[in-house]
Amino acid sequence: MISPRVDEHREAAARAGLNDGTDGVAGIRRERAGKGWVFYSPDGQKITDPAERKRINALVIPPAWTDVWISPDPDGHIQATARDARGRKQYRYHPSYRDTRDKSKFHRMLEFSEILPEIRERVERDLRARDLTRRQILATVVMLLDKTLIRVGNDEYARENRSFGLTTLRGRHVEVKGAKLHFTFRGKSGVEHAIAITDRKLARIVQQCQDLPGYELFKYIDESGKRQTISSDDVNAYLREITGRDITAKDFRTWAGTMLAARELFALGPAKSQREAERNMIRAVDAVAKRLGNTRAVCRNASARAPRASHRRAQAGRSRGAAVPAGRRGGRLK
Repeated sequence: MISPRVDEHREAAARAGLNDGTDGVAGIRRERAGKGWVFYSPDGQKITDPAERKRINALVIPPAWTDVWISPDPDGHIQATARDARGRKQYRYHPSYRDTRDKSKFHRMLEFSEILPEIRERVERDLRARDLTRRQILATVVMLLDKTLIRVGNDEYARENRSFGLTTLRGRHVEVKGAKLHFTFRGKSGVEHAIAITDRKLARIVQQCQDLPGYELFKYIDESGKRQTISSDDVNAYLREITGRDITAKDFRTWAGTMLAARELFALGPAKSQREAERNMIRAVDAVAKRLGNTRAVCRNASARAPRASHRRAQAGRSRGAAVPAGRRGGRLK
Protein backbone atom coordinates (compact mmCIF):
# COMPACT_ATOMS: atom_id res chain seq x y z
CA MET A 1 0.00 0.00 0.00
CA ILE A 2 1.22 3.49 -0.80
CA SER A 3 2.60 5.15 2.32
CA PRO A 4 0.87 8.32 3.56
CA ARG A 5 2.91 11.33 2.53
CA VAL A 6 3.10 12.62 6.08
CA ASP A 7 5.69 9.90 6.88
CA GLU A 8 7.17 9.51 3.41
CA HIS A 9 10.29 11.64 3.89
CA ARG A 10 11.12 10.13 7.27
CA GLU A 11 10.69 6.59 5.96
CA ALA A 12 12.85 7.30 2.91
CA ALA A 13 15.59 8.76 5.12
CA ALA A 14 15.54 5.65 7.31
CA ARG A 15 15.70 3.33 4.29
CA ALA A 16 18.69 5.28 3.00
CA GLY A 17 20.44 4.89 6.36
CA LEU A 18 20.30 8.64 6.98
CA ASN A 19 19.19 10.84 9.83
CA ASP A 20 15.90 12.73 9.69
CA GLY A 21 17.27 16.21 9.00
CA THR A 22 15.55 19.50 9.69
CA ASP A 23 16.45 23.17 9.31
CA GLY A 24 14.80 23.79 12.66
CA VAL A 25 18.19 23.33 14.32
CA ALA A 26 21.24 25.60 14.09
CA GLY A 27 23.11 25.03 10.87
CA ILE A 28 26.11 26.10 8.87
CA ARG A 29 25.85 29.61 7.44
CA ARG A 30 27.67 31.17 4.54
CA GLU A 31 29.06 34.66 4.02
CA ARG A 32 30.39 36.25 0.87
CA ALA A 33 34.19 36.66 0.76
CA GLY A 34 35.40 38.31 -2.44
CA LYS A 35 34.32 36.08 -5.31
CA GLY A 36 33.79 33.09 -3.05
CA TRP A 37 32.23 32.08 0.24
CA VAL A 38 33.25 31.53 3.82
CA PHE A 39 31.28 29.01 5.87
CA TYR A 40 30.75 29.06 9.62
CA SER A 41 29.70 26.16 11.84
CA PRO A 42 26.78 26.55 14.29
CA ASP A 43 29.22 27.55 17.04
CA GLY A 44 30.65 30.36 14.87
CA GLN A 45 33.91 28.66 13.92
CA LYS A 46 35.18 29.10 10.37
CA ILE A 47 35.06 25.82 8.47
CA THR A 48 38.45 24.91 7.01
CA ASP A 49 38.28 21.11 6.92
CA PRO A 50 38.75 20.10 3.24
CA ALA A 51 36.27 17.21 3.42
CA GLU A 52 33.57 19.41 4.94
CA ARG A 53 34.21 22.16 2.38
CA LYS A 54 33.98 19.58 -0.39
CA ARG A 55 30.59 18.38 0.94
CA ILE A 56 29.26 21.93 1.10
CA ASN A 57 30.56 22.88 -2.36
CA ALA A 58 28.99 19.73 -3.83
CA LEU A 59 25.56 21.10 -2.87
CA VAL A 60 26.00 23.79 -5.56
CA ILE A 61 23.83 26.36 -3.79
CA PRO A 62 23.17 29.24 -6.22
CA PRO A 63 24.75 32.58 -5.22
CA ALA A 64 21.38 34.35 -5.47
CA TRP A 65 19.74 32.16 -2.84
CA THR A 66 19.23 33.77 0.57
CA ASP A 67 18.49 32.54 4.11
CA VAL A 68 20.83 29.65 3.40
CA TRP A 69 20.89 26.87 5.99
CA ILE A 70 23.38 24.02 5.56
CA SER A 71 23.11 20.86 7.60
CA PRO A 72 25.91 20.34 10.13
CA ASP A 73 25.17 16.60 9.81
CA PRO A 74 26.71 15.03 6.69
CA ASP A 75 24.23 12.16 7.09
CA GLY A 76 21.10 14.31 7.34
CA HIS A 77 18.59 13.63 4.57
CA ILE A 78 18.14 17.40 4.08
CA GLN A 79 21.55 18.91 3.35
CA ALA A 80 20.51 22.52 2.78
CA THR A 81 17.54 24.87 2.51
CA ALA A 82 17.31 28.42 1.18
CA ARG A 83 15.04 30.96 -0.49
CA ASP A 84 15.28 31.60 -4.22
CA ALA A 85 14.90 34.98 -5.92
CA ARG A 86 11.09 34.65 -5.75
CA GLY A 87 11.09 33.81 -2.07
CA ARG A 88 10.26 30.14 -2.57
CA LYS A 89 11.85 27.63 -0.24
CA GLN A 90 14.31 25.31 -1.97
CA TYR A 91 15.94 22.12 -0.74
CA ARG A 92 19.16 20.22 -1.33
CA TYR A 93 18.95 16.54 -0.40
CA HIS A 94 21.55 13.89 0.36
CA PRO A 95 22.37 11.81 -2.77
CA SER A 96 21.46 8.56 -0.98
CA TYR A 97 18.10 10.03 -0.01
CA ARG A 98 17.41 11.06 -3.62
CA ASP A 99 18.26 7.57 -4.86
CA THR A 100 15.96 5.98 -2.29
CA ARG A 101 13.16 8.38 -3.18
CA ASP A 102 13.58 7.60 -6.87
CA LYS A 103 13.27 3.87 -6.21
CA SER A 104 10.26 4.50 -3.98
CA LYS A 105 8.68 6.66 -6.68
CA PHE A 106 9.12 3.90 -9.24
CA HIS A 107 7.52 1.30 -6.94
CA ARG A 108 4.75 3.80 -6.24
CA MET A 109 4.10 3.95 -9.96
CA LEU A 110 3.82 0.17 -10.13
CA GLU A 111 1.12 0.37 -7.47
CA PHE A 112 -0.53 3.24 -9.31
CA SER A 113 -0.64 1.15 -12.50
CA GLU A 114 -2.48 -1.59 -10.60
CA ILE A 115 -5.17 0.72 -9.29
CA LEU A 116 -5.52 2.91 -12.40
CA PRO A 117 -8.20 0.71 -14.04
CA GLU A 118 -10.30 1.00 -10.86
CA ILE A 119 -9.87 4.79 -10.86
CA ARG A 120 -11.02 5.00 -14.48
CA GLU A 121 -14.03 2.78 -13.83
CA ARG A 122 -15.14 4.86 -10.83
CA VAL A 123 -14.58 8.14 -12.67
CA GLU A 124 -16.67 6.93 -15.61
CA ARG A 125 -19.47 6.13 -13.18
CA ASP A 126 -19.25 9.52 -11.45
CA LEU A 127 -19.35 11.29 -14.81
CA ARG A 128 -22.90 9.99 -15.09
CA ALA A 129 -23.91 11.77 -11.87
CA ARG A 130 -26.42 14.60 -12.03
CA ASP A 131 -25.11 17.45 -14.20
CA LEU A 132 -22.93 20.09 -12.56
CA THR A 133 -22.77 18.37 -9.18
CA ARG A 134 -19.50 18.45 -7.26
CA ARG A 135 -18.87 14.74 -7.87
CA GLN A 136 -19.39 15.04 -11.60
CA ILE A 137 -17.05 18.01 -11.93
CA LEU A 138 -14.33 16.33 -9.85
CA ALA A 139 -14.66 13.23 -12.04
CA THR A 140 -14.40 15.47 -15.11
CA VAL A 141 -11.14 16.99 -13.89
CA VAL A 142 -9.67 13.56 -13.12
CA MET A 143 -10.68 12.26 -16.55
CA LEU A 144 -8.98 15.26 -18.13
CA LEU A 145 -5.88 14.66 -15.99
CA ASP A 146 -5.78 11.16 -17.43
CA LYS A 147 -6.46 12.15 -21.02
CA THR A 148 -4.48 15.39 -21.36
CA LEU A 149 -1.79 15.12 -18.63
CA ILE A 150 -2.32 18.81 -17.86
CA ARG A 151 -1.12 19.74 -14.36
CA VAL A 152 -3.86 19.93 -11.75
CA GLY A 153 -3.14 23.62 -11.06
CA ASN A 154 -2.24 25.78 -8.10
CA ASP A 155 -4.07 28.91 -6.96
CA GLU A 156 -0.83 30.62 -5.92
CA TYR A 157 0.80 30.04 -9.33
CA ALA A 158 -2.29 31.33 -11.10
CA ARG A 159 -2.40 34.43 -8.92
CA GLU A 160 1.31 35.29 -8.84
CA ASN A 161 2.68 33.86 -12.10
CA ARG A 162 -0.40 33.83 -14.33
CA SER A 163 0.33 30.18 -15.07
CA PHE A 164 -2.53 27.72 -15.07
CA GLY A 165 -3.52 24.10 -14.55
CA LEU A 166 -6.84 22.28 -14.78
CA THR A 167 -8.41 23.57 -11.56
CA THR A 168 -7.32 27.16 -12.24
CA LEU A 169 -8.22 27.34 -15.93
CA ARG A 170 -10.49 30.18 -17.02
CA GLY A 171 -13.37 29.80 -19.42
CA ARG A 172 -11.33 31.51 -22.14
CA HIS A 173 -8.70 28.77 -21.99
CA VAL A 174 -10.85 26.15 -23.72
CA GLU A 175 -12.91 26.14 -26.89
CA VAL A 176 -15.62 23.52 -27.34
CA LYS A 177 -16.67 22.53 -30.85
CA GLY A 178 -19.03 19.61 -30.88
CA ALA A 179 -17.15 16.71 -29.30
CA LYS A 180 -13.77 18.47 -29.51
CA LEU A 181 -12.04 20.39 -26.75
CA HIS A 182 -9.15 22.76 -27.54
CA PHE A 183 -7.13 23.91 -24.51
CA THR A 184 -4.75 26.86 -24.94
CA PHE A 185 -3.09 28.36 -21.88
CA ARG A 186 0.18 29.35 -20.24
CA GLY A 187 1.44 26.67 -17.88
CA LYS A 188 4.22 26.30 -15.36
CA SER A 189 7.58 27.84 -16.28
CA GLY A 190 5.83 29.98 -18.89
CA VAL A 191 5.32 27.05 -21.28
CA GLU A 192 2.48 27.67 -23.74
CA HIS A 193 0.15 24.69 -24.08
CA ALA A 194 -2.14 23.80 -26.98
CA ILE A 195 -3.93 20.50 -26.37
CA ALA A 196 -6.88 19.02 -28.24
CA ILE A 197 -8.94 15.94 -27.41
CA THR A 198 -12.21 14.50 -28.68
CA ASP A 199 -14.71 13.28 -26.09
CA ARG A 200 -18.38 14.05 -26.48
CA LYS A 201 -19.28 13.49 -22.83
CA LEU A 202 -16.50 15.71 -21.49
CA ALA A 203 -17.20 18.37 -24.11
CA ARG A 204 -20.83 18.55 -22.99
CA ILE A 205 -19.89 18.93 -19.32
CA VAL A 206 -17.21 21.54 -20.02
CA GLN A 207 -19.66 23.51 -22.16
CA GLN A 208 -22.15 23.51 -19.29
CA CYS A 209 -19.42 24.79 -16.96
CA GLN A 210 -18.65 27.60 -19.38
CA ASP A 211 -22.31 28.55 -19.48
CA LEU A 212 -22.34 29.22 -15.73
CA PRO A 213 -21.46 32.74 -14.52
CA GLY A 214 -17.89 33.34 -13.38
CA TYR A 215 -14.47 33.34 -15.03
CA GLU A 216 -13.34 30.00 -13.54
CA LEU A 217 -13.81 27.07 -15.91
CA PHE A 218 -14.69 24.28 -13.50
CA LYS A 219 -17.68 25.14 -11.35
CA TYR A 220 -20.54 23.21 -9.78
CA ILE A 221 -23.87 23.94 -8.11
CA ASP A 222 -24.07 22.98 -4.43
CA GLU A 223 -27.12 21.69 -2.58
CA SER A 224 -28.27 25.22 -1.78
CA GLY A 225 -28.09 26.19 -5.45
CA LYS A 226 -24.94 28.29 -5.10
CA ARG A 227 -22.08 28.23 -7.57
CA GLN A 228 -18.82 26.81 -6.21
CA THR A 229 -15.34 26.20 -7.60
CA ILE A 230 -12.93 23.34 -6.96
CA SER A 231 -9.25 23.27 -6.00
CA SER A 232 -6.36 20.84 -6.33
CA ASP A 233 -6.98 19.85 -2.70
CA ASP A 234 -10.54 18.87 -3.63
CA VAL A 235 -9.25 16.73 -6.50
CA ASN A 236 -6.71 14.97 -4.30
CA ALA A 237 -9.33 14.34 -1.61
CA TYR A 238 -11.62 12.83 -4.26
CA LEU A 239 -8.83 10.52 -5.46
CA ARG A 240 -8.13 9.39 -1.90
CA GLU A 241 -11.83 8.79 -1.35
CA ILE A 242 -12.38 6.61 -4.43
CA THR A 243 -9.17 4.60 -4.02
CA GLY A 244 -8.67 4.37 -0.27
CA ARG A 245 -5.00 5.19 -0.92
CA ASP A 246 -2.81 8.27 -0.94
CA ILE A 247 -3.17 8.85 -4.69
CA THR A 248 -2.74 12.42 -5.90
CA ALA A 249 -3.26 14.25 -9.18
CA LYS A 250 0.51 14.45 -9.64
CA ASP A 251 0.69 10.66 -9.93
CA PHE A 252 -0.96 10.79 -13.37
CA ARG A 253 1.89 12.83 -14.83
CA THR A 254 4.57 10.82 -13.03
CA TRP A 255 3.02 7.61 -14.36
CA ALA A 256 2.85 9.00 -17.87
CA GLY A 257 6.45 10.19 -17.76
CA THR A 258 7.63 6.79 -16.56
CA MET A 259 5.70 4.95 -19.28
CA LEU A 260 6.80 7.33 -22.03
CA ALA A 261 10.45 7.01 -21.00
CA ALA A 262 10.19 3.22 -20.88
CA ARG A 263 8.65 3.06 -24.35
CA GLU A 264 11.21 5.39 -25.84
CA LEU A 265 14.16 3.53 -24.33
CA PHE A 266 12.71 0.14 -25.26
CA ALA A 267 12.27 1.25 -28.86
CA LEU A 268 15.86 2.49 -29.02
CA GLY A 269 17.21 -0.87 -27.89
CA PRO A 270 20.34 -1.71 -25.90
CA ALA A 271 23.08 0.93 -26.07
CA LYS A 272 26.40 -0.26 -27.46
CA SER A 273 28.42 2.35 -25.57
CA GLN A 274 28.20 4.79 -22.70
CA ARG A 275 27.98 7.64 -25.18
CA GLU A 276 25.04 6.02 -26.97
CA ALA A 277 23.36 5.35 -23.62
CA GLU A 278 23.63 9.04 -22.76
CA ARG A 279 22.17 10.02 -26.15
CA ASN A 280 19.30 7.60 -25.61
CA MET A 281 18.62 9.13 -22.21
CA ILE A 282 18.50 12.60 -23.76
CA ARG A 283 16.04 11.38 -26.41
CA ALA A 284 13.86 9.82 -23.72
CA VAL A 285 13.93 13.01 -21.63
CA ASP A 286 13.02 15.09 -24.69
CA ALA A 287 10.12 12.77 -25.55
CA VAL A 288 8.76 13.01 -22.02
CA ALA A 289 9.27 16.79 -21.89
CA LYS A 290 7.39 17.28 -25.15
CA ARG A 291 4.42 15.14 -24.07
CA LEU A 292 4.16 16.63 -20.58
CA GLY A 293 4.72 20.22 -21.69
CA ASN A 294 7.93 20.61 -19.70
CA THR A 295 11.17 22.28 -20.60
CA ARG A 296 14.05 19.85 -21.03
CA ALA A 297 15.70 21.24 -17.89
CA VAL A 298 12.59 20.70 -15.76
CA CYS A 299 12.08 17.21 -17.10
CA ARG A 300 15.74 16.30 -16.62
CA ASN A 301 15.79 17.56 -13.03
CA ALA A 302 12.49 15.96 -12.06
CA SER A 303 12.67 12.71 -13.98
CA ALA A 304 16.21 12.04 -15.14
CA ARG A 305 16.71 9.22 -12.66
CA ALA A 306 13.30 7.60 -13.17
CA PRO A 307 13.97 6.74 -16.84
CA ARG A 308 17.07 4.81 -15.75
CA ALA A 309 14.82 2.47 -13.82
CA SER A 310 12.49 2.39 -16.81
CA HIS A 311 15.46 1.59 -19.05
CA ARG A 312 16.48 -1.34 -16.89
CA ARG A 313 12.95 -2.73 -16.93
CA ALA A 314 12.63 -2.14 -20.67
CA GLN A 315 15.89 -3.99 -21.34
CA ALA A 316 14.84 -6.82 -19.05
CA GLY A 317 11.54 -7.06 -20.90
CA ARG A 318 13.35 -7.09 -24.25
CA SER A 319 15.64 -9.91 -23.13
CA ARG A 320 12.59 -11.96 -22.12
CA GLY A 321 10.79 -11.20 -25.36
CA ALA A 322 8.17 -9.15 -23.53
CA ALA A 323 6.51 -6.06 -24.93
CA VAL A 324 6.38 -2.66 -23.34
CA PRO A 325 2.77 -1.43 -23.60
CA ALA A 326 2.27 0.87 -26.55
CA GLY A 327 -0.44 2.99 -28.06
CA ARG A 328 -2.96 5.49 -26.76
CA ARG A 329 -6.70 5.55 -26.89
CA GLY A 330 -8.59 8.72 -26.23
CA GLY A 331 -5.32 10.41 -25.35
CA ARG A 332 -4.67 8.14 -22.37
CA LEU A 333 -1.54 6.12 -21.77
CA LYS A 334 -2.41 2.48 -21.33
